[in-house]
Amino acid sequence: MNQGILIEKVAKRASISKAEAERAINAVKEAITDSLRKNDKVTLVGFGTFAVSQRRARRGHNPYTAERIRIPATKTVRFSAGKQLKEAVNKRKK
Repeated sequence: MNQGILIEKVAKRASISKAEAERAINAVKEAITDSLRKNDKVTLVGFGTFAVSQRRARRGHNPYTAERIRIPATKTVRFSAGKQLKEAVNKRKK
Protein backbone atom coordinates (compact mmCIF):
# COMPACT_ATOMS: atom_id res chain seq x y z
CA MET A 1 0.00 0.00 0.00
CA ASN A 2 1.28 3.45 -0.83
CA GLN A 3 0.31 6.79 0.70
CA GLY A 4 -2.36 7.48 -1.93
CA ILE A 5 -4.19 4.25 -1.17
CA LEU A 6 -3.83 4.87 2.56
CA ILE A 7 -5.40 8.32 2.14
CA GLU A 8 -8.33 6.82 0.24
CA LYS A 9 -8.91 4.16 2.92
CA VAL A 10 -8.70 6.65 5.79
CA ALA A 11 -11.05 9.05 4.02
CA LYS A 12 -13.59 6.29 3.42
CA ARG A 13 -13.43 4.80 6.95
CA ALA A 14 -13.54 8.18 8.69
CA SER A 15 -16.17 9.62 6.30
CA ILE A 16 -13.99 12.62 5.48
CA SER A 17 -12.63 14.08 2.26
CA LYS A 18 -9.37 12.86 0.77
CA ALA A 19 -7.84 16.29 1.40
CA GLU A 20 -8.73 16.09 5.10
CA ALA A 21 -7.38 12.54 5.31
CA GLU A 22 -4.13 13.61 3.67
CA ARG A 23 -3.73 16.50 6.12
CA ALA A 24 -4.39 14.17 9.06
CA ILE A 25 -1.90 11.54 7.85
CA ASN A 26 0.74 14.20 7.20
CA ALA A 27 0.16 15.66 10.68
CA VAL A 28 0.64 12.22 12.27
CA LYS A 29 3.84 11.64 10.28
CA GLU A 30 5.20 15.06 11.29
CA ALA A 31 4.34 14.51 14.97
CA ILE A 32 6.08 11.10 15.00
CA THR A 33 9.10 12.54 13.19
CA ASP A 34 9.38 15.48 15.60
CA SER A 35 9.24 13.18 18.63
CA LEU A 36 11.85 10.80 17.21
CA ARG A 37 14.10 13.74 16.34
CA LYS A 38 14.03 14.58 20.08
CA ASN A 39 14.91 10.93 20.92
CA ASP A 40 11.43 10.35 22.39
CA LYS A 41 9.61 7.06 21.94
CA VAL A 42 6.23 7.09 20.21
CA THR A 43 3.87 4.40 21.51
CA LEU A 44 0.54 3.72 19.87
CA VAL A 45 -1.11 1.26 22.23
CA GLY A 46 -2.06 -1.95 20.45
CA PHE A 47 -0.26 -0.89 17.27
CA GLY A 48 3.39 -0.54 18.21
CA THR A 49 6.30 1.62 19.32
CA PHE A 50 8.69 3.72 17.29
CA ALA A 51 12.06 4.41 18.94
CA VAL A 52 15.47 5.75 17.98
CA SER A 53 18.46 3.48 18.43
CA GLN A 54 22.18 4.02 17.90
CA ARG A 55 24.32 2.08 15.48
CA ARG A 56 27.94 2.21 16.54
CA ALA A 57 30.74 2.96 14.11
CA ARG A 58 32.18 -0.11 12.48
CA ARG A 59 34.57 -1.28 9.82
CA GLY A 60 33.42 -2.53 6.48
CA HIS A 61 34.78 -3.06 3.03
CA ASN A 62 33.96 -1.91 -0.44
CA PRO A 63 32.80 -5.06 -2.26
CA TYR A 64 34.13 -3.81 -5.61
CA THR A 65 37.65 -2.85 -4.53
CA ALA A 66 37.99 -4.82 -1.25
CA GLU A 67 39.20 -1.55 0.29
CA ARG A 68 38.62 -1.29 4.07
CA ILE A 69 36.31 1.58 4.99
CA ARG A 70 35.04 3.09 8.22
CA ILE A 71 31.26 3.22 8.54
CA PRO A 72 30.32 6.08 10.89
CA ALA A 73 27.92 5.81 13.82
CA THR A 74 24.32 6.65 12.92
CA LYS A 75 20.88 6.81 14.44
CA THR A 76 18.14 4.59 13.09
CA VAL A 77 14.42 4.14 13.76
CA ARG A 78 13.15 0.87 15.16
CA PHE A 79 9.54 -0.27 15.17
CA SER A 80 8.26 -2.87 17.57
CA ALA A 81 4.78 -4.20 16.77
CA GLY A 82 2.20 -4.20 19.55
CA LYS A 83 0.28 -7.24 20.70
CA GLN A 84 -2.95 -6.43 18.84
CA LEU A 85 -1.10 -5.79 15.57
CA LYS A 86 0.84 -9.06 15.90
CA GLU A 87 -2.36 -10.96 16.60
CA ALA A 88 -4.17 -9.34 13.65
CA VAL A 89 -1.32 -10.19 11.27
CA ASN A 90 -1.08 -13.77 12.50
CA LYS A 91 -4.84 -14.39 12.60
CA ARG A 92 -5.73 -17.23 10.29
CA LYS A 93 -8.81 -17.06 8.14
CA LYS A 94 -11.09 -20.08 8.46
